[in-house]
Amino acid sequence: MRILITTLGSPSHGRAQLPLARALAAAGHEVVAATTPPVAPVFERDDVRVVSCIDDVLPGYHVMARLREISEDPALDDEQRQTGLMNAMSESMTGAMAEELLGALLPLARDFRPDVVLRDGMDMGSVLIGELLGVPQLPTPSGSSNSFDPATLLPGLNTLREARGLPVREDPLSIIPYGRIDYVPQDYSFARHLPHSWAYRQTVDVDRGHVLPEWIADLPTDRPLVFAATGTALPLLHEKLGTGAGTDAVRALGMPDPAETLRSIIAAVSRLEECTVIVATMGIPADTGGLPPHVHTAERLPQPLLLESVDLFLTHGGFNSIRESLRTATPMAVLPQFGDQHPNAVRVEELGIGRRVTDTGPDGIAAVCREVLADPGIGARARRARLAMLALPDIESAVADLEKLAG
Repeated sequence: MRILITTLGSPSHGRAQLPLARALAAAGHEVVAATTPPVAPVFERDDVRVVSCIDDVLPGYHVMARLREISEDPALDDEQRQTGLMNAMSESMTGAMAEELLGALLPLARDFRPDVVLRDGMDMGSVLIGELLGVPQLPTPSGSSNSFDPATLLPGLNTLREARGLPVREDPLSIIPYGRIDYVPQDYSFARHLPHSWAYRQTVDVDRGHVLPEWIADLPTDRPLVFAATGTALPLLHEKLGTGAGTDAVRALGMPDPAETLRSIIAAVSRLEECTVIVATMGIPADTGGLPPHVHTAERLPQPLLLESVDLFLTHGGFNSIRESLRTATPMAVLPQFGDQHPNAVRVEELGIGRRVTDTGPDGIAAVCREVLADPGIGARARRARLAMLALPDIESAVADLEKLAG
């Protein structure tokens, strides 16, 4: 069986697909990962052929002026602004961005002749590639798959279908005619607009050979252990877009300055004298001199491993981090930054496995951390979520399911 995987966005998107790619390759199937240069290293240590054929594009980049107009419209409240931004992004994803992806991926797909396409949630071009080649295509776990309403994507997709001589579809769920892949149980789904589908157990073994640094083993265990991280996407996007003309993109997409966010996090956890705190700076410049003795910093850490022993995760709310917390029964204080992180934070509260930070100053962040640590009900619900995660079939089960799907 030949599998084509497409990956956009930050390396976290590739990390979500990596266990699936490994399982398919280990079963003897040929796997090609078509991706962007920044994401390519995620796959390069595995038995996967990597093709860096996709430009490092963003959803919404082609409608940036409209995004900026919506972001700066004083007549809109937060909910209206978020709806407007999502609609504009949907237009981009099924318009110019999908056309770019078709141009980059279709020649590869015709040459490789995949039996199944496993696509990034932002990749609408591969919806049409599946239809053009007559092969199943399924989205892999991502915040984009969870966030966008298929009804808003359908008009743009039908325009592309007509241009390519494909029949238009009336059903918005024609975006996922073979279902979708997820790593969470139905009761804990973060996909508000999509039905439940193929679900497999989230793995904690993504980065092979990674271990925790020895200094972590020497930390005191007579107090709560708190881990704080900003995620990978925001620093990467700011690095790519935060200078010159890219500052318009940063502002239009509503992205905060990661350095300011990190300063607020460090100031907040410095107030948690009753805890031991580890902060992953993710390469963001930060003044770590003069920190109180209960606060420790590192540029990066193997997050899935560390979460196995953490009492609280102060997180940006990316979907990878959310799933890793569910898998390890780690209560969350969610400080969302942009995109799907905002609805993810709301869903965490709905599930009762953490709380959303709405006051983003240091005092507000610290207050939510203390509230989560003091609420035994959150810990109990997090443990129940972990049991539900562990009841899912392992990722190797996906191989047989995809073999049947491919016929």
